Amino acid sequence: MKRVLTGLAVALAAGAALAAGTPDAAPAAEAAASAAEAPAAPPASVEVDAPPALKALLEQHLDITRVATLAPGSTLDDSEWARLIDGAPAQVRELLETEGYFDPTVILVRSVGNVGERHVRLELQPGPRTRVAKVTIEVEGALADAADGGQAHAREALADLRHHWALPAGQAFRNPDWNAAKSAALARLRAAGYAGASWKATAAEVDTAAHAVQLVLVADSGPLFRFGEIVVDGLVVHDTRTVENLAGFAAGAPLTESALLDYQERLQQAGLFDSAAVTLEPDTARADHARVLVHVKEAPLQVYTFGIGVSANTGPRASLEHAYRRVFGYALSASNTFSLAQKKQTWAGEISTHPGEDFYRDLIGGTVDREEGSEDIVLSQQLRLGRSMDTQQLERLYYLQAERSARTTTTHDSVHTNTIAYSINHHNVWRRLDSVVLPTEGYSLSLQASLGHAHGSAGDTGPFSRLYGRFTGYLPIGRAWYGSARLELGQVVKRDAVAVPDSQLFRAGGDDSVRGYSYRSLTPTVNGAESGGTSLLTASLELARPISASMPSVWGAVFVDAGRAANGFSGFNPAIGSGVGVRWRSPVGPLKLDLAYGQETQQVRVHFSVGIAY
Repeated sequence: MKRVLTGLAVALAAGAALAAGTPDAAPAAEAAASAAEAPAAPPASVEVDAPPALKALLEQHLDITRVATLAPGSTLDDSEWARLIDGAPAQVRELLETEGYFDPTVILVRSVGNVGERHVRLELQPGPRTRVAKVTIEVEGALADAADGGQAHAREALADLRHHWALPAGQAFRNPDWNAAKSAALARLRAAGYAGASWKATAAEVDTAAHAVQLVLVADSGPLFRFGEIVVDGLVVHDTRTVENLAGFAAGAPLTESALLDYQERLQQAGLFDSAAVTLEPDTARADHARVLVHVKEAPLQVYTFGIGVSANTGPRASLEHAYRRVFGYALSASNTFSLAQKKQTWAGEISTHPGEDFYRDLIGGTVDREEGSEDIVLSQQLRLGRSMDTQQLERLYYLQAERSARTTTTHDSVHTNTIAYSINHHNVWRRLDSVVLPTEGYSLSLQASLGHAHGSAGDTGPFSRLYGRFTGYLPIGRAWYGSARLELGQVVKRDAVAVPDSQLFRAGGDDSVRGYSYRSLTPTVNGAESGGTSLLTASLELARPISASMPSVWGAVFVDAGRAANGFSGFNPAIGSGVGVRWRSPVGPLKLDLAYGQETQQVRVHFSVGIAY
């Protein structure tokens, strides 16, 4: 570009002189042409000798290193080259300070090549890296006043702010880490309910001789935002009261980020809305009675869902589900599910209220279930009345149940029995998982307890109780492996002569039990036919990992299962199954395909299932 502009200047000067007809025209043209033909400044190059990470930083940001990126044909004159060399040491120090090096040694060695090329070698000795020696975090405003007054929430928020500071003493000081730590601390303070929090002052005091830095921060918390009212947008047919009942916080409660997210999650899980968003109105003038803004999009009032599939336990399956989210205009939800499989046919129906203030629903429901085993057919009907509560971490169900069970053996001597039972039941599920759909760390615990009275054609009348527990744990192992373990234990307590419905007894074997054996086949034999047992014990260990980095959602697995159902634990002899499998971690849960060998049967079985059993 420089040469082009010079040539243009020559032409203009010569043309002007000739046009003027002056005696100096020819000499002026000759001078301009001579300037255009002057030799260009020799090329320049820079070499950086520094530790790899710092070398990349300098080569990217130093002005002098950019000579290699000049456009073809462009050059630097001597004065510009000298300016870049003189400014390089100061610029190097500025860049190194952002990485925590405050006392570097910078050496510039100049040389000239055979063809006149100008060359500079930049040698860097960064010196010791500066580390954080002390961190002082102070807070002013409402948080400080409340903490001094002994208020629990304020003291916890202040302790949490200091405990989770991301650049603690002993850590290397870097300017990007310093900025990130300040942003994270401010976000944590705002999440604790102080939505207007800001930094009043921050400073990093560097002692270059000691290679240490002291960090001092003062935050202005602003007011604590407390719950005042809920403003709901997007309702068409459902009641505002239903949305308010799921809030979970009372008037005056601190509006922390976790409280708002939990509220949003409960709305999304209520089964009434396609989407829900919960935000805080950040008006400091209304902090003592802040407004929570809720925007929902209602789900369709009625939905029909058709499904087809196949299960290694029950064979091919077709299903129809109908959900009605506001029955006859009342705050009631109804569901009906029909499932037809080769070995199992089921109807399940329920009507429940929308969640109340304590998140509970009142419900009435029933099921009709026909299940075919290898040596019997069981037809059961159940009617229940109770209350349920379902959150991300806790499920709870209380109910009264009346049940009838009819069992027919399919052996040579067919036997038909009827049993009726009435019971009171309590079920709980606790979850502490990183993901409910695709867990890799944490645990779930399910506990069930029943107390009832039964009478039937195959035994005496009398009381019974049923206890059941299932623990499943998940644990990452190293960088690539993931382990899971399951322990299942159950016991029916009754007199031997008392007959209870088959659904109250236990059977083992199949996909989510002991793989390598057919569905419900690990169970006692009574009068030559399989029957439910009063005791249950199963366990499972599994290791899995992604098959390849290119397919992180496809895992391979190895496993071993053990257990069975029996009439008592005396002489208990578990059946063993082991094998390998593939898991596809789909958005709706893991799809499992297993090849398992049953030690007792000495046969290989294929098992497949979808989802997680809790």
